[in-house]
Amino acid sequence: MPDVRGILLPAYVVADESGSMSACYQELTDGLTSLFETLRGEPMIAAKLRLAVLGFSDDVEVRLPLSDVRYEERPPTLSIRGATSYAAAFSDLLGRIPVDVAMLKADGYKVHRPVVFFLSDGQPTDRRDRDWQDPRSRLVDRDHTPAAPNIVAIGAGGADAQTILAVATRPEFGFVAVPGADLGRAISEFFQMLTASLVATGQAMASGNPEIVVRKPDPEHFRLAIDVV
Repeated sequence: MPDVRGILLPAYVVADESGSMSACYQELTDGLTSLFETLRGEPMIAAKLRLAVLGFSDDVEVRLPLSDVRYEERPPTLSIRGATSYAAAFSDLLGRIPVDVAMLKADGYKVHRPVVFFLSDGQPTDRRDRDWQDPRSRLVDRDHTPAAPNIVAIGAGGADAQTILAVATRPEFGFVAVPGADLGRAISEFFQMLTASLVATGQAMASGNPEIVVRKPDPEHFRLAIDVV
């Protein structure tokens, strides 16, 4: 049996690029830059991760395919465009994640269950709820998708708590912005939470005690979606 090259965690940042995100484009750009600089500054942690960045609106654009960020010269950038199709996002992940995991295994790695960090500032614009709920259900069904990911869902702006809960794979993985929270500040807080979560998860993997660590965002800007009434 060939030697195992290591154990990796595939992590996907799936970010809303719809027109309503235009007011916080700078925060999106700054957040991705900070994420990359932090991971590149922690090469032992970054070595445990493979990161992809996907932007979704009417469709999905790959801003960064699953990559080792230690060898990426510059962070990806998002582009503001179109509507908010959750169906596009989950249909893309449904096809993408199994292929990515198979590729990593073929390269000699063991692979932890992937994690998706899903960010949206509004309701899906898909014509019917089932249009996005069906691919999302197939994505997280471990019988249908053996590499089914954990999904951490963050709703900023006008995102609905029940929708965010329906996206997240656990109630404690769903967060929505506090009413009246500034959208730009909320986006910045999302990236701080994302960065802290990936660093903590990488540290856990490096210590030989692998687990998904989800850092709660600042309660000044976010709360658990289940707490919103």
